[in-house]
Amino acid sequence: MTGVRKGLAKVEVGLRWDPSPAGTPAHDLDIVAAVYGAADLHGVPVHLVHFGSRSPDGTITLNRDSHTGQGFGFDEVMTLELGRMAPDLRRVVVGVIIQDTAAGGAAATFADVAGTGLRIREGYTDLAQGDFGSVPSATAATVAEFTRDDSGAWSLDARLRGFEAGPEEFTRTMGAVR
Repeated sequence: MTGVRKGLAKVEVGLRWDPSPAGTPAHDLDIVAAVYGAADLHGVPVHLVHFGSRSPDGTITLNRDSHTGQGFGFDEVMTLELGRMAPDLRRVVVGVIIQDTAAGGAAATFADVAGTGLRIREGYTDLAQGDFGSVPSATAATVAEFTRDDSGAWSLDARLRGFEAGPEEFTRTMGAVR
C-alpha cells in the first residue's frame, strides 16, 4: 500500500476485519490519529484521536467503532477534515492498534486477525487500499501520513509500517522520525 497525493481537503480512513471464529475472543482493532504542530513535527502529538474521542476542533472524528469486526464493509471509519485544521497543525499520522490478546495471553498480531483491509479515500476516489499481510508479527501499524506544505496544501504518504508495541508505547512512538 503506497501512494502520494497532494491537495487533499477531507479524507476518510476505513478499516475492516473478519470476526473471530465462534468460541474465541473477539479481535478489537482501532484507528488512531496523532496530530503534530509545526513546532514539533515528530515529537509529542498536539492531540490523539481514537475510540471515544475526537479532536478538540472537531476536524477528526471516528464515525464508526467496532469491537468485534462484525458488520458489512468497513467496521471502523475515521474522517479527517484537513482543510479545516488550524494552520499551525502540519502533520497527521494515522495508525491501527490491536487492543486484544491472542490465546495464551500474548499480544495479538495482524497474523491472528483474518480478513483485514484498509481504504483511504477522498469523496468517492480511493487514494490507497491494502491489508496488513506484510506486517504479520506487528501489534500496531502506521498506515498514512498527511503533511501540510508551506502553501497550506495537504499531501498523503500511504505506507504501512509495523510496530511490536502496546497501545501506550505505539501512540508515543508512531510519529517519530523514521
